[in-house]
Amino acid sequence: MQSYTIGQAARLLGVSPDTARRWADAGRVATHRDEAGRRLIDGRALAAFSIEVGQSAGGEDEDPYTSARNAFPGIVTAVKLGDVAAQVEIQAGPHRLVSLLTREAVEELGLEVGMQATARVKSTSVHIDRT
Repeated sequence: MQSYTIGQAARLLGVSPDTARRWADAGRVATHRDEAGRRLIDGRALAAFSIEVGQSAGGEDEDPYTSARNAFPGIVTAVKLGDVAAQVEIQAGPHRLVSLLTREAVEELGLEVGMQATARVKSTSVHIDRT
């Protein structure tokens, strides 16, 4: 499973590294250390925490977490596979994006909960790029 540094997690959550560090220090999200001594967050734990953060961010008066050309970098929080179709959910800061795509596309991208991905929105379509 992929792990994320505090800085990477902060970017995916749409907060500063200091905020992510304070959340980790407070025990809101579990961390572990790598061989170099850096604190890391397990991808599945970060995915679950990103949902919690996204749900609590609804009433804040901050600018929405967006980037140029309608790209929303985030973390995969759910993958539901059918026989032919699939549904992928990404939490990008306070934004939850859901994309319906083919099962084959999900398998080719190797999408799974906890991994980093970017949702790209054009009109009513959401496209997923593995990052």
